[in-house]
Amino acid sequence: VQLQASGGGLVQAGGSLRLSCAASGNIASINRMAWYRQAPGKQRELVASITSGGSTNLADSVKGRFTISRDNAKTTVYLQLNSLKPEDTAVYYCNVVRRNVATGTFDFFWGQGTLVTVSS
Repeated sequence: VQLQASGGGLVQAGGSLRLSCAASGNIASINRMAWYRQAPGKQRELVASITSGGSTNLADSVKGRFTISRDNAKTTVYLQLNSLKPEDTAVYYCNVVRRNVATGTFDFFWGQGTLVTVSS
């Protein structure tokens, strides 16, 4: 699976951005699509996820401000970032979990990351 993320940039506090991540390649059996972020000096953290069945999950720090969604083909995942705060500044990574039909295990794939910078 190849992942191409886009949509990051510089925005003032209170502003909005929309991140996109398009998956291609062997995308059958995708189990979950998600966004992680990593701020300077911090560990990578899960921001939001959406399962193949459409169930979503958001980190407490972004609930009410961020929304995760995907297209009907289930190949592109979006992250709408509203009411951005300086502490949201990070590199945002797209992640896909795909079930390996042959082994029954799960494979993880990462996009290249897109930088979101929120100025105060």
